[in-house]
Amino acid sequence: MSAIKAKHQRLVLLVIALAALIGAGLLAAWALSKQASYFYVPSDLVAHPPEQGRAVRLGGMVQRGSIKTMPDGVTITFVVGDGKATVPVRYAGITPDLFVEGSGVVAEGRMEGTTFVADNLLAKHDEKYVPREMKDMTQAQAKAVVAETK
Repeated sequence: MSAIKAKHQRLVLLVIALAALIGAGLLAAWALSKQASYFYVPSDLVAHPPEQGRAVRLGGMVQRGSIKTMPDGVTITFVVGDGKATVPVRYAGITPDLFVEGSGVVAEGRMEGTTFVADNLLAKHDEKYVPREMKDMTQAQAKAVVAETK
């Protein structure tokens, strides 16, 4: 019996390593596709709703006058819009400090009927955001405070 030449042995090892790498990549892609959370704006969600129960993210502006607290004191309902469509949202939990009417929000959750049920809320602030501690300061005072913290 003849032994495999070193050149052929390296080629076989290279093919095996390449096959293992491709297999690992396909396995990772399959796993990530099951965990992916797609992002929708209200007009996309209304036009092309995801299947019921699928994890998605909904982003838009909290409509003014829409935040209502339910009798249990923990659950809130509000409406998220993008100027073209609106989606009612229900959330049970503690809201972020920046969550107010007229602000941006990203809600992570799923559709149940025509209502988006959020498991997590991420509040966004606009580019004019100023921390509470600095809102009454002049620009010079704010610069001095920032310089002291460096």
